Amino acid sequence: MGYWDIPEGTDCVEKTWITTKLATALGLVGTAYHMVAFQPDTAMEGLQRAGNTTVTMAALGAIFGMVTCLSAQAREAPDDPVNYFIGGCASGIFLGARTHNAMTGTSACLGLGTLAYFSKVAKKEGWTILSSPKL
Repeated sequence: MGYWDIPEGTDCVEKTWITTKLATALGLVGTAYHMVAFQPDTAMEGLQRAGNTTVTMAALGAIFGMVTCLSAQAREAPDDPVNYFIGGCASGIFLGARTHNAMTGTSACLGLGTLAYFSKVAKKEGWTILSSPKL
């Protein structure tokens, strides 16, 4: 089962697990590209950088999944895109706390919240960003 197969506001643990796995994978890919572009001086520095980035991304995914699901339950509005804005914003706030920068947290809250909001709207209304080629 995928993320969109589970009804909103139900099975929060499973939805959080899925978002955490996806965010961890994105963190690993991003780390790999960052390591190639900016090679670390030592293996230990590379390991620390990889762990730091991957764990941060995993935490962002976990926060998004859990907050979105709990928001849907608490607000009793499971299909409302605002739940996704709240989850994205919570992830952004964590990123601001992680970097010790309020401006980063505010910007990430607005950016991730808006991205999550429109992702839910797009899924709900059936928007197609990239369509398959017509032969």
